[in-house]
Amino acid sequence: MSTLKRRTLIGGIPAVLAGGALAACGSETEEAATGEPADLDAALEKGGKLTYWTWTPSGEAQAKAFMAAYPKVEVEVVNAGTATDEYTALQNAVAAGSGAPDVAQIEYYALQQFALSDSLVDLKQYGFADLESKYTASTWSAVNLGGIFGLPQDSGPMVMFYNQAVFDQFGLAVPATWDEYVAAAQTLHAADPNRFLTNDAGDPGFAQPLIWQAGGRPYAVDGSDVTIDLQDEGTKRWADMWNQMLEPGLLAPIPTWSDDWWQALSNGTVASLIIGAWMPGILEGSVPDGAGDWRVAPVPSYDGTPITAENGGSAQSVLKQSANPALAAAFLRWLNSSEESVGVFLDAGGFPATTADLNSQAFLDEAPEYFGGQQINQVLLAASENVATGFQYLPFQVYANSVFPDTVGTAYTDQSDLNAGLEAWQEQLVTYGESQGFKVN
Repeated sequence: MSTLKRRTLIGGIPAVLAGGALAACGSETEEAATGEPADLDAALEKGGKLTYWTWTPSGEAQAKAFMAAYPKVEVEVVNAGTATDEYTALQNAVAAGSGAPDVAQIEYYALQQFALSDSLVDLKQYGFADLESKYTASTWSAVNLGGIFGLPQDSGPMVMFYNQAVFDQFGLAVPATWDEYVAAAQTLHAADPNRFLTNDAGDPGFAQPLIWQAGGRPYAVDGSDVTIDLQDEGTKRWADMWNQMLEPGLLAPIPTWSDDWWQALSNGTVASLIIGAWMPGILEGSVPDGAGDWRVAPVPSYDGTPITAENGGSAQSVLKQSANPALAAAFLRWLNSSEESVGVFLDAGGFPATTADLNSQAFLDEAPEYFGGQQINQVLLAASENVATGFQYLPFQVYANSVFPDTVGTAYTDQSDLNAGLEAWQEQLVTYGESQGFKVN
């Protein structure tokens, strides 16, 4: 079995599903379940058992609160792995025809791929389209893919977290532009070669939001027609800027989420993070030694305007394999739209996708001691209102991300030009897309 074909089973749309997937996306007639909004209340009254796959820290507490409110329903929460690990398990279950959960957490970038493989229930039949006004525009557009294939849980407008103590120690000003950010990285590393302004060991989930923010629109998807241009103006703008960090060795070569990364954040070796607005609770819980030192600011931009992109964020979806899709949909409706559930999510440090919670005065007035009393949610809300529009992900983005290390990743290993890596990535994506039945330009 070739490398490409082996990966179709674990990192992309399985080849046996691709033809049907293209036809099924956006279909009004092909649905595994049929129902009405009233069926959700009836399902809750009848009860039953559900399995929910999530890595969200609040998942267990939310399920417990739900079962207290609806004692006839039993929800088993399973952490099947974070992101790609879970998607591998989901793809395997889809290919096998069994083993999928009733409800699963799926990041926005991956949602289209599972919708295309005809794995998810279109929730329009249960009246979920009426919930649109509850959510931010960017998160709702991520689940509205010709049908409603999930409900948003959180959003991840990209911001900059920085260690104020390190900035003060080395006389660094908070950068508003990427030119200023590069200059600050040079100053810090020159003063102490063991310190870095940030880290990046080659992460597609990090590179693509930066491309988005730079004005790159490398993917265009129209049904089975896909255009890929990883050398468009915005993508090159990001690559040329980030080369100024990569090639001179100004980036800590530490993988994000690794043990070394947590240690670097704790001891000040890494002094800032460009990451999603969902990070505060994680930072507070995982880097306790940083209490009082961290702050948040808008992500630097190319001209100082407060423009950003979505960095992560997830929805929850109902799988077509569910034996009780109405009950699963009822649980999902409660999970991501009820005040009680969103409150549990907020208590765990989550950054919601619901506009009412984002704009509540209590949320905006929060001033965590961990962040030196800064009213960080005001900065995060502003970021959510300044997300650039028009970015699309590929309908085989999970696969695309899986081969990023073999292509663009070599530039990080060699400290060489990112543009060459992007060109290699594009070549591999075009070949893969065509093998899956897409017309790729």
